[in-house]
Amino acid sequence: MTLQDPVVCVVGATGMVGSQLLDLIDERNFPIGELRLLSSSKSAGKVIPFRGESLTVRQLDASAFEGADLVFFAATGALSRKFAPLAVAAGAVVLDKSGSWRLENNVPLVVPEINADQLQNHNGIIAVPNCSVTGFAMAIDAINKVTKVLDVVVTTFQSASGAGLPGIEQLANGADAPVFPGTLLGNVLPQCETFLDNGFTTEEEKMLYETRKILGDDQLKVTMTCTRVPVEVGHSSAMLLTTSEPITLEQARDAMRNYPGIDLLDDTRNSVYPTPESVRGEDHVQVGRLRLDHDGKRLWMWQVTDNLRKGAALNSIQIAEQLLAVQLSR
Repeated sequence: MTLQDPVVCVVGATGMVGSQLLDLIDERNFPIGELRLLSSSKSAGKVIPFRGESLTVRQLDASAFEGADLVFFAATGALSRKFAPLAVAAGAVVLDKSGSWRLENNVPLVVPEINADQLQNHNGIIAVPNCSVTGFAMAIDAINKVTKVLDVVVTTFQSASGAGLPGIEQLANGADAPVFPGTLLGNVLPQCETFLDNGFTTEEEKMLYETRKILGDDQLKVTMTCTRVPVEVGHSSAMLLTTSEPITLEQARDAMRNYPGIDLLDDTRNSVYPTPESVRGEDHVQVGRLRLDHDGKRLWMWQVTDNLRKGAALNSIQIAEQLLAVQLSR
């Protein structure tokens, strides 16, 4: 990778995550020698302003990766499966937001605050977790610094933007399908993605298997229900944690205060706690409503993440920054 002026490609540049990526690249002054905006034929030809220039989106093909150092994939899994290996073959490092590579044995699944060390073991592709998993895993990891988390029961409340711009449009229109299996406006749907034979959804399975991989803990138990709620941006989760040793509330609060990338909003006497509104546009995961269960042995918490920002685009940028830092330290 060229350290000072890398050639960077963004696949899916016109989508919600792709747009957020471009904003963050600019906000964080990420070094760019050349920026190539790539998309399907449907969006090719669009013009996007970036750092005082007008960049034309070009149709994705293998030739787009020639000379590229870094490729952000913010597109469908099918596109990633087809084109990510071609980008690697051209000499680029791929940061992929789709679910195509997350559970592959030779592909690190990275949340930089948790397992940045895994970036040393990649073979060209690095996976970014599901947007509902990132903040969830960070909250668990914070408690793991005090006492090992053995079991988590979680219900998620996931925003419409988790399904991209079509999800936002369906919420705004108050219509049924095609994105969600029913009307979302004024409603709650106990389904994210598709059902499996075991009665869980594909989204719910991610909460288990991706979290285990990120934390390096195949014994962690996660039981989950993922719901879709009529909120534009912000994925929330109610979490009940069982730990190997008892934990006090003050220990739990200190763990959150001291964890990079987490903000503690926990003053219930004044109704201070995280909400999708409070986290929208924020880089940090927000945690609040910490309390011990009535038996005093389990810990409740409420966690909210901007799913477009930290849940997707920012996590990708942070990984890219870590890669540059590793290269510079050599």
